[in-house]
Amino acid sequence: MDTIRNFSKLVVFSSLLALLVACGGKKVAVQQPPERSKAMADSEKELARSAQENMLEVNPIRPSKFNNKVEAYIHRYSDIAQQEMRLYGIPASITLAQGILESNSGKSRLTTRSNNHFGIKCNGWKGDKVYHDDDARDECFRAYSRPHYSFRDHSLFLFQRSRYRFLFDYDMDDYRSWARGLKKAGYATDRKYPKKLIKLIKDYNLDTFDKEVMKGNFDPKKTRKIDRPERYTVKKGDTLYSISQRFNVSVEDLKQLNQLNSNNIEIGQKLYLKPLK
Repeated sequence: MDTIRNFSKLVVFSSLLALLVACGGKKVAVQQPPERSKAMADSEKELARSAQENMLEVNPIRPSKFNNKVEAYIHRYSDIAQQEMRLYGIPASITLAQGILESNSGKSRLTTRSNNHFGIKCNGWKGDKVYHDDDARDECFRAYSRPHYSFRDHSLFLFQRSRYRFLFDYDMDDYRSWARGLKKAGYATDRKYPKKLIKLIKDYNLDTFDKEVMKGNFDPKKTRKIDRPERYTVKKGDTLYSISQRFNVSVEDLKQLNQLNSNNIEIGQKLYLKPLK
């Protein structure tokens, strides 16, 4: 019996040795994720065009200067949050608090993989994507080449969707109403979402960034003004997404206004950009 066992082991060992020799002793290659395209995604090009027009870069981090990762995050992104407030009327305190909460101060797996600071899912996104477990497994999230594109997309996400429109009736220094309104509009499923945002704003005095912007020389009403014609004629290279970005109207509203069942449009087609009076 022992002789049979030993012979069997010898056969298995010989087979494995032969396989290694046949493969030249090479290791199995680990599959690498596909490289990002050198050309910026069309969605990011539209984000860049929407900057009006100079997007701010993030502030450099000097680790020894900060007591924790939240303070470092605030330092790095506060200028961008204030710029978004000037352009779109969203309180900088709300933008920063959402960024801190949604991205774990920039340290979450989703954010480090995709520069997505606000947990925005794909929802028709044409740019790069990553898949991440959230409410369900392998959900699709937007991916950006640089963090400030995430901040701009967050502004547009709120500014262009009808379900968030009522938020812009609140004063820009009323962060409590904004926090509660985000939950009411369905931005997050967490019942404690408003309380978490408000606590972050109070603990880190994030409303001081709102006050700085409010003291500046700008007209809050102009940040919320949507100035667009009633109709637009589709030109070569246009997509529903690019038109939505150009005229500050969501893709969903464009489809509803024009009774479109898909995102397909044709050159010369006339699209309504706002309801007829």
